[in-house]
Amino acid sequence: MIPNIKNICCIGAGYVGGPTMSVMADNCPDIIINVVDKNSERIKLWNSSNLELLPIYEPGLDRIIERCRGKNLTFSTDTKEKISSADMIFISVNTPTKKNGIGAGQASDLKWVEACAREVAMFAKGHTIVVEKSTLPVKTAEVIKTILKASQSNYNDAKTFEVLSNPEFLAEGSAIEDLEKPDRVLIGGESADAIIALSNIYKNWVPKDKILHTNIWSSELSKLTANAFLAQRISSINSISALCESTGADIREVSRAIGLDSRIGSKFLDSGPGFGGSCFKKDILNLVYLAKYFGLPEVANFWEGVVNLNNWHQHRISKLIIQKLFGTISGKKICILGFAFKANTNDTRESAAITICKDLLEEGAFLSINDPKVTKKQIEKDLEKISIDNNSNYTCSSDFFDLEGQWVFEKNIYKSAENSDAIVLLTEWAEYSKIDWNIISKKMRKPSWVFDSRSKLSAKDIINNGLLLWKIGDGSDNK
Repeated sequence: MIPNIKNICCIGAGYVGGPTMSVMADNCPDIIINVVDKNSERIKLWNSSNLELLPIYEPGLDRIIERCRGKNLTFSTDTKEKISSADMIFISVNTPTKKNGIGAGQASDLKWVEACAREVAMFAKGHTIVVEKSTLPVKTAEVIKTILKASQSNYNDAKTFEVLSNPEFLAEGSAIEDLEKPDRVLIGGESADAIIALSNIYKNWVPKDKILHTNIWSSELSKLTANAFLAQRISSINSISALCESTGADIREVSRAIGLDSRIGSKFLDSGPGFGGSCFKKDILNLVYLAKYFGLPEVANFWEGVVNLNNWHQHRISKLIIQKLFGTISGKKICILGFAFKANTNDTRESAAITICKDLLEEGAFLSINDPKVTKKQIEKDLEKISIDNNSNYTCSSDFFDLEGQWVFEKNIYKSAENSDAIVLLTEWAEYSKIDWNIISKKMRKPSWVFDSRSKLSAKDIINNGLLLWKIGDGSDNK
């Protein structure tokens, strides 16, 4: 019999759980959706009356929260109560790469997933459908099923469970659009009734032909494979951007030419400082670990090469900046525009900015970092270095030898550029394309460099105002 889902609990109020459940609540007003998280500070922000304080920035998310919160959408730390009343439970917790033990550096750490499964086993009542939503390695469902099956004798014989895999395919910065108009919704499982129950929820706003049913293992592997293929395209085009700079070619012209090939397509062919975010690197390393585990070293080496090239590319940009600034950046101020791994998100996980900024700090630069959505606190955590007081008179120094290896968070773009030797664009925020380069040029120390790692700035405006420009993948100097 197909269950009629009336109450949903999502464990995890992060980048996947929060937006996904918000869109689901918006499209399913008859279903009560409770999002739970042990992080009380995060829950407090989700419940804030000031929607600008939401812990996750996604265009359009604030409007959905305003419509649904307090009606059929709640955010809470009361895990026990919300699990016990749920017909369906989504597990949407962090699955970081293991730091220690077997598979360290490649395999996913499933401790939070296992902890969630044990909580579900303990507090659930009656028949419950458990849905994997986090990005998980293949066969994770087996772990969840084993824990839940054991609970049937440990806690209450009346408890029954079905496990489904329903991976997310979200691009941060466009997550709401991806959720409202998905390319596909993938549901993997063994129980036809459970699959149909979840499909019926999605049918409230997703066309039936875009809801795919698979076995649970195919569903789990599809998520890893999709991210690996996308990341591979980014590393591939970035490798060609380096070749363009050396040969006189232009990466934008090359991307346009190959993107018109219907077999290739134009998406994910924009060269930049390298892929980041919570999934790409982690999922590729998961594939590497799986391939090694199943005795496929050549497959493992292939995918590991994608990650290695991404790392090389980020360090290449750092070295290029140092080279252009006469081989040393000690005592020089560099203005960093953007710290999020991409525009329209406040997520910095695996951001290229972290690697590049750490390289520059290690070489003795003084960094002034600007980002419209990322907080100073988050940057301090990522760089593992406390910022200096931004009330200090650091903008007026003729040199910055006393601030070697330090950084400051600066909200004003033009103040951030004062007396800087270089400006480095790392995130393609829209406001950066509106910069008045005439004003900037008068504030910088000469000779002044602009490094455009996203190819988003107006070369004409920059050069006409007496600034030197490096643009990724532009080999015009070698023509």
